[in-house]
Amino acid sequence: MDPRDVVRRSKRLSYVLRHAPGSVGLTLDAAGWADVEALLAALGWTRAELEHVVATNDKRRFALDETGTRIRASQGHSVAVDLGYAAEDPPPVLFHGTAERNLPAIEAEGLRPGRRHAVHLSPDEATARRVGARHGGVGGKAIVLRVDAAGMARDGAVFTRSANG
Repeated sequence: MDPRDVVRRSKRLSYVLRHAPGSVGLTLDAAGWADVEALLAALGWTRAELEHVVATNDKRRFALDETGTRIRASQGHSVAVDLGYAAEDPPPVLFHGTAERNLPAIEAEGLRPGRRHAVHLSPDEATARRVGARHGGVGGKAIVLRVDAAGMARDGAVFTRSANG
C-alpha cells in the first residue's frame, strides 16, 4: 500500500473511531470498541488493509482486542468513552506540544482538554514537537511546553498512560 494511502486511511480511521462513528453507521461500546467486521463493511476495506494501517501507524493510534474482532482508538476521543486506563504516578517532567497561537490561552487558563477527554502529554520533547507541528498549521509555529508533572500530581492531578504511551 502506498504510504500516502496509509496516512489517508489512518486519518479516516482516527476520525471514525475518535470523533464520528455514526458517520459510517457504527456505534462504539462504553470502552470505545467497534466491531471490526462492521467497520470493514462501513469503510469498504479489507482485513489486510486495516491490519496494515494499524501495524504501520507510527503513533500506535489503534488497538485490536486480543481476539482481533474489535478495534478502538487508543486516545484522543471527543465522543464519550471510558478507555479504562488506570491512574499512575507520572515522571517528574512531561511535555506538551501545541501551536504558538494557543500560548496566550494556555498562559491565561492553563492546559485544558478542549473537546477531548484529556490533555495529552508526551514523555519527550521530540514527540511533543511533532504533535505541536501538526497543530501549527500552515505558517504556524510549534512550541513545546515543559510540564511539572510531579508537582501537578502532588496537587491532585490524575495521570493515566494510554495504550500508545
